[in-house]
Amino acid sequence: MKFPNKQVMPRYTFMAIVFTCMGISILVKAGYTMTLKRDYWLEVGKRTQRSGKTLAPTRGNILADNGELLASSIPEYKLFMDFMSWEKDSTRRAAEQFSRDSMLTVHLDTISLLMHNIFPDIDPKAFKENMLEGRRRKSHHWKIYPKRISYIQYRKVKEIPLFNLPANRGGLHTENFMTRKNPYGSLATRTIGDLFKGKDSARCGIELSFDSLLRGKPGRYHMQKELGSQIKVIDLPAENGYDVQLTINVKMQDICEKALRDKLEEINAEHGICILMEVATGDIKAMCSLSRMEDGRYAEIQNLAVSNSMEPGSVFKPVSFLVALNDGEITLENTVNTGSGIREMHGRKMKDHNWRRGGYGLIDVPNIIGKSSNVGVSVLIDSKYGNNPARFVDGVYKTGIHDDLHLPLTGYAKPYIPRPDNPNWKKATNWSATTLPWMSIGYATRIPPISTLTFYNGIANFGRMMQPRLVKALWHNGEIIKEYEPVVMREQMASRKAVDDIRICLKAVTTKGVGVGHMANSPLIDAAGKTGTAQIWDKSGNTGKYIVSFAGFFPFAKPKYSCIVCIRKPAPASGGGQCGPVFRRVAESVMALESQQSYSEARDTVKTRQPRIFAGNGQTTAQAARKLGVKLAGPVFADNPAWLAGDDDSECGLRPDNSRNDCMPDLTGYSLRDAVFRLERMGLRVKAEGAGRVSRQSVAAGQRIQKGQTVQITLQPGNNSRQG
Repeated sequence: MKFPNKQVMPRYTFMAIVFTCMGISILVKAGYTMTLKRDYWLEVGKRTQRSGKTLAPTRGNILADNGELLASSIPEYKLFMDFMSWEKDSTRRAAEQFSRDSMLTVHLDTISLLMHNIFPDIDPKAFKENMLEGRRRKSHHWKIYPKRISYIQYRKVKEIPLFNLPANRGGLHTENFMTRKNPYGSLATRTIGDLFKGKDSARCGIELSFDSLLRGKPGRYHMQKELGSQIKVIDLPAENGYDVQLTINVKMQDICEKALRDKLEEINAEHGICILMEVATGDIKAMCSLSRMEDGRYAEIQNLAVSNSMEPGSVFKPVSFLVALNDGEITLENTVNTGSGIREMHGRKMKDHNWRRGGYGLIDVPNIIGKSSNVGVSVLIDSKYGNNPARFVDGVYKTGIHDDLHLPLTGYAKPYIPRPDNPNWKKATNWSATTLPWMSIGYATRIPPISTLTFYNGIANFGRMMQPRLVKALWHNGEIIKEYEPVVMREQMASRKAVDDIRICLKAVTTKGVGVGHMANSPLIDAAGKTGTAQIWDKSGNTGKYIVSFAGFFPFAKPKYSCIVCIRKPAPASGGGQCGPVFRRVAESVMALESQQSYSEARDTVKTRQPRIFAGNGQTTAQAARKLGVKLAGPVFADNPAWLAGDDDSECGLRPDNSRNDCMPDLTGYSLRDAVFRLERMGLRVKAEGAGRVSRQSVAAGQRIQKGQTVQITLQPGNNSRQG
């Protein structure tokens, strides 16, 4: 059979032409969409993306020891305006656009003025021109205010006409940000840490050390269209970050910062450090490091308390004597003839701070520490350990001052205390004959202040050395996830007798007329500790700057806190004279926080006076009386009246006030709060003048009143009311 070409081929040709035209039209439409309509559809895509969107978690809070907020994330907003309709149908789009433009035209002047009221830096005229420019450019995302605003400001903006409509009608929409805020400003800023501006990226402090826990885990969501609007549907909930509770106490931190800053400003020092630690637990209650800025202000720009690896100077002398006392090499009765305050040791001169005044002569061990004699310490240590300096260094290591404290802070510097690198120390490359005597008085070592304080805290704790604790617990959704218990580094740093002997030496330092650190002691708080003054040499071998310090604890008999103060400054320098007063101020202020005076023993239980009772809210009076343990007797209080009024004929000068709601009550003796509360509940407006308690009222008691009526009340101080 012959193929019917004439009947079939025209049909195939027609179908081929149709499909070719369709293909060409598809390509043309695609090209049109990708070129001329590209920006429009990209913007639509941003708004209507249905899946794969990240749901950001809320960063966890950083809390003080009692739960107060030290750092928290709060929302901030940037304001944008969408002037154009998104409707696809041309007819409906035109109608919707006309409605938007009409509302904008009607309300624009009002919007500009109200925005100026909320943000005084806005010029109403410039704001109006900016809005009109955005409309001329047919913008879907026009910035109407350049700064981020708070949630409270955003709520005020949403009350403005047009802006109070949903985004798809009014056009106002926002970009949301979570901003890190410290309620206490710069308090403990380097300990708490912060984030890089505009980023959820930690920069330093606890924010950086616990970043992975604070950050939380992001979730996912998609947008779903329902009833003409887009709603957010959560696919995977975000897991908010953990809260980190520190051992820092806000009040104690403030005390330390103020005391340190005042002293730094007084002596024009370069920088200063103050750390306060709880003896029994090792909790760091305060830690501040203030440096002088170019404008003369002092701010915390580095955490020098943990990063400043420095020669400790004379605060190291108790470490040297603790080793010798523990080894039985010396006792408190040992004496040294310091002569005129200068002693040649292995070719170098060792000097006491008073060598120009003739030195200390013959002194015993407590006075060597009390008067901070370089000659006394170095002579004793060199004579006992000169033939085996490694034994001395091993003893220093055993005290715990060389231990790694494992602090959760970036920049923490580990102590450096050298040890002869050769059994034959005379051939050691890192050791010389003068290393031991100079090490014994705090040179040739590098120890950060936090390690020095940890040693003194152990002495205060009778030899039990605690690891410094900065993080107390991790919280999540109101529950403790992990608690960081106090950690004992050494049950006994040395024998109990050696520790007790060192405590005697440290008390001599703060004893007036005996020690060089008596300015650290207080007639209110008995303290003990050690001064320190270390010279700082430059590359040329010259010295003109010093690090002065005082480390100690209080109260002496039953220590609760240990503290170290370090200051870097030019000459003249004195650890006792410049750091001691800061220590004393901190000790007095901190102990004042804990003084809870009780007057119960001084109370006269035989002849008691009833407290004064004023006219006003009777229920509040009864509630206060119950809390104070005061019994309200008599017929006046038997029925628990809602309001009390004055009555000269009553035994207690009061009577129940059961005035009708349409009559003016007698307000004589009322406090302003009670008067306003009662009158406003009756539907009246109140104007008040003066201070104290109500003495006059513009509407007489018992007179008929009307809702909305204004009542003028006058208040006067003094006993112008009845009493019980």
